[in-house]
Amino acid sequence: MKNAIAGSPAAIGLAAELAAGMRRITTLPLGDRDVEICVGQDSLWAIIRRAAKGGLALRLAYCAGRPTKVSRRRRGPGELLHLEVESAIGTQSVVLRSDDLELALLRVTTTLTPAAPLLVPYFPRDLYPLGAGDDPLAAVGAVEAAQRGLNVGLCYFHLDQPAFGSVLYLQNLTALNDYFRATDTKPDGAVGGEWPELGYLPPTPPQSGTPPVNPLPAGKSVTISDAILVFHNATACDEQDSARRFLQLLGTAYRQLEAPDTAFRDWVSRADQTLKDLETAPEATIRHYGHTYIHPYTASEYPDVMVQMAIIAPLRNYADWTGKDIPFCEALERGLEKFHDPDLETMRRYLPNVGKDKDKLAVDSWYLYHPLLNLGHLARAGDARAKRLFEGALGLAVKAARHFNYAWPIQFKVDSFDVIVEARNEDGLGQTDVGGIYAYVMVQAYELTGDQTFLKEARYAIDAAREMRFELNYQANLTAWGAAACMRLWRITDEAYYLQQGYVYLASFFHNCVIWESEIAHAARYKVFLGATCLHDAPYMAIFECFDSFAAFEQYLKDSGPDLDPAARLLISEYCKYALDRAWFYYPDALPADALAQDDIRNGHIDRALSFPIEDLYVDGQPAGQVGQEIYGAGAAFVFASRAFHNVSGAPFRIFCDHFPVTSERTSERSLTFGLDGGHTREAKFILMRLPRATMPKVRLRTISGETVRPFTSGPDRVEFRVPASGEISLQW
Repeated sequence: MKNAIAGSPAAIGLAAELAAGMRRITTLPLGDRDVEICVGQDSLWAIIRRAAKGGLALRLAYCAGRPTKVSRRRRGPGELLHLEVESAIGTQSVVLRSDDLELALLRVTTTLTPAAPLLVPYFPRDLYPLGAGDDPLAAVGAVEAAQRGLNVGLCYFHLDQPAFGSVLYLQNLTALNDYFRATDTKPDGAVGGEWPELGYLPPTPPQSGTPPVNPLPAGKSVTISDAILVFHNATACDEQDSARRFLQLLGTAYRQLEAPDTAFRDWVSRADQTLKDLETAPEATIRHYGHTYIHPYTASEYPDVMVQMAIIAPLRNYADWTGKDIPFCEALERGLEKFHDPDLETMRRYLPNVGKDKDKLAVDSWYLYHPLLNLGHLARAGDARAKRLFEGALGLAVKAARHFNYAWPIQFKVDSFDVIVEARNEDGLGQTDVGGIYAYVMVQAYELTGDQTFLKEARYAIDAAREMRFELNYQANLTAWGAAACMRLWRITDEAYYLQQGYVYLASFFHNCVIWESEIAHAARYKVFLGATCLHDAPYMAIFECFDSFAAFEQYLKDSGPDLDPAARLLISEYCKYALDRAWFYYPDALPADALAQDDIRNGHIDRALSFPIEDLYVDGQPAGQVGQEIYGAGAAFVFASRAFHNVSGAPFRIFCDHFPVTSERTSERSLTFGLDGGHTREAKFILMRLPRATMPKVRLRTISGETVRPFTSGPDRVEFRVPASGEISLQW
C-alpha cells in the first residue's frame, strides 16, 4: 500500500473546505488559467486552476476568527481587483495585478490595519498545490528551490499530477520591512515549505515560555505580503531546462519589482586612494625573502598566493587602464616565485617560512585554482613570468582533478591528496563548484598552449557536475566562473550543451542572491539589493566574491551573443549594475562607526582611515566587519574602475557607464558611438566626468533612432544621462 502524504492541519482543513465549497466572490482570467476568488472559514483565497490540469490555492488574507465582510474597492491604475476584508483583527486591503507580456503572472499585495495592538505568534503559509478533486494531499510534484537564509524569498516548484506546470513564487521582502521592524523579526528561510504546504511563512518571534511583546500598532497600515507568482505550462524536466526555466520565471518576476535606484560612486578616486594605502600603510604589507607581500587582513594572517594574485591581477588591469606602470604591482609580482614548487608542479598556498600554526601542505580546493585563474589572465595578456608560473603549476592542478574524479573535498594535502576536510556539512558535498573554475583554468591553458588535453579536462569537469541542480553553488564567485567556463566552451566547441549547462550555474548563483533591500537594524544604512551571499549557507555578503563575480560576468557577457536567453542577460546586467553601488558600503569610511564591529573581529582590526574594504555585510543588519578588514578585497576598486570608467583619447572628460559596452567606436575627432546590451526596458547611467584642468564642453547625446537624450542632471564637473540599457547611443561634443 502506498503511503499517504502527511498533511498539516492547514492543508487538511483546506481540502475539507474546498470539498464542501467556498463562497465565490468573482472569477478572473489569467492566460489559460482562471482565478476564482473565494471566502473560506478563516481566509480569503484565490483558487488558480488550469482546465483539467489541477491548480493552486493562494491565501490572500488570513482572518483570525472569520472574515466578517468582503467588499470591492475602486481599482487603481494597473489593478485587476481591489478588495477590502474585515475581521476581528482589523481591515485588510488585497490588491491583485496580472501581466502576460512575457509569462503569465499574478501579483497580490496585502496590507493590514490592525483594530488593536496585534501580537503575531503565528500566521499560516499561503500556497497549496491542488491535486485531483482540489485535494492538496493528492498533488504530485516537487520543490526545486526555496529560500536560503535571508536570500531571495522564492519557492520554485512543479506540479506534475495533475500537469499544472511550473511555478515561481517570489515574496517581495522589500515591501515587508515595516512588518519586520515592528515585530522585531527577520525573514530567515521564510519562503519554501514542505510539500504540499508552500509559500511564505511570516516570521514570528521564537516560541518560548515568553510570548512576543512587539505588536503591530493599532490603526497603522503595514504590508504583510507582496507575492508574485509566475507560471509556465511545462512540468518536471532535466536540469538544463529547469535552470533556464527558473531564470525566465525569475526574470519575469524581477521586472515586477520596484528596484531601487543606484548612486554614482567614484571608483577611480577610490582606486587611487587604495593604491596609496597599499603602498604606505604598514598594516597592508610584510617583507619576506627580500620581497613585498600583502597581508590578507590588516596586519594579520600570513601571506598566501591567492591573496597576492587577488591584488596583482586587478592592479595590472588598472595599470593598463591608466596607461602607466605601477612599480608597487611589479614589486608584488617579483615575490610570486617563492610560492612555486617545481617538484609538485604547483603554486603553494603559503611561503616556505610560514608559521608552525599553519599546515604548509594543506590547501582548500578552490585556493589551488583561483591563483592560476589570475595568472592565466596575465599570461593571456602577454606576461611572460605569469605564463611560466601558470604552465609550471598545471601538473598538480590536473592530477588533483583526476584524483578526486572532478568532485573536490573542502581541504586536502597537496603532496599526498589526503583529505583533511571532506564535506561542508552532513549532505556529504564538498566544494561543488570548483569544477567550474577548474574548467575555466583549463580553457585558459588550452588557449595558451593549443593542447587538446586541457580542453578535454574542461569538458570532464563540467560534465562531472551534472545533476547538481540548485546544490551546485558552494562559493558565489566560483559559480560565476563556472558559468563563464561553460560560455567559453560553447564558443570553442559550438556545442549548445555548454550554453545550456551555463544556465545551471547561473540559476544556482541567482538562487543565492539577496533580491530585496533590507532595512533591518544597521542594514538600513547600506545597500544589499542583488548581492550574493558568499557561500551557499553564509550569513553575509563578501566583497571578494562580489567583485570577482562581477569580473566573471563581464567575461561571460563578452563571450555571449544573441543566443543568450534574455532573462539571463537581464539578471547578469542588473547584478553588475547594482554591484557598482552596493560594493561602496564595504569600505569602513562609507559606514557609520556604530555600524561596524568593535571588539569581536576575527582577523586583525578595522581602521576607517584605510581604503580597504571589510569582508562582511549582513542582510539582517548585524555589525559589519566581524570577519575583518579584507585587504585582498582591495582589488575591488581596481576592477570597478577599469571596467565601468572609459577613457576617451583627446576628450576633456571620462565616461562612466553602469553597463558593459558591447561596442564602442570613435566615429570622428569629437564623436563616438556606444552600444549596450542589457535588459530590455531597463535603464543605464551614462555619465561624463570632467578631467582635471579641463573644461566640460557642450555635448549632445542621441539614441540610434536619432532621438535626443536630455541630461538627467548637469553641472560643471559632471553630466548624467539615463539611457536605454539595450541599444546604441551617439555622443558628440
